[in-house]
Amino acid sequence: MTMSSSTTFSASARRVGIVAAIGTVVGIAVYAVMLLVGLASLASPQRPIGDPIFSLLELAIIVLMPLLVALMAAVHAWAPAGAKVYSLLAVVFMSLLAALTCSVHFVILVLSHRAEAAGWADAPLLLSFHWPSIPYALDILGWDVFFALSVLFAAPVFGGSARARAIRTCLIVSGVLALAGLAGPVLGDMRWRMIGVVGYVGVFPVAAALMGVLFRAAPATAR
Repeated sequence: MTMSSSTTFSASARRVGIVAAIGTVVGIAVYAVMLLVGLASLASPQRPIGDPIFSLLELAIIVLMPLLVALMAAVHAWAPAGAKVYSLLAVVFMSLLAALTCSVHFVILVLSHRAEAAGWADAPLLLSFHWPSIPYALDILGWDVFFALSVLFAAPVFGGSARARAIRTCLIVSGVLALAGLAGPVLGDMRWRMIGVVGYVGVFPVAAALMGVLFRAAPATAR
């Protein structure tokens, strides 16, 4: 399918797309670095990451989510008329991810320490990322389902030029890997979820960076 930029791609949409793409790449890179530092600090792989890195990771995810929604909104603005239904679905599913994961991480950030201090018996089930727990299950729903659907619906928007086809390929790979992360809860082994992590932390930033370049080169039709 060959597609070109929308005739309604405004200067404001172009600016939002460029800023969101840069912010997404930087935000995911910062998150990845903090995650690696946190993992390297653990005495055992079975132990959870502690503070202050854990709280910083929570904040990083909350800050990142508006950028992802803005990026997909720019994709919707850039999409040609024949692909707008796909880009709209991409915005919807990314918004679902943002609402879900921001709620989960904000609740954990605000309440988890109080729960530990108060000795809540149900805290591990309600306010932890140990499997199985409610926050962990909701996070999987967000990233391995809603994120995957968002990028897979965004993929058909891009085609024609070599850069656009590269974006489409990265989005498809990212979405498929995210879906594959569902093997973790299915098998009861969260190590399999790392497949999904590669999709949204490893591959998706490449797509976002290419989108920023594409939007920068695209002519804007109006303010």
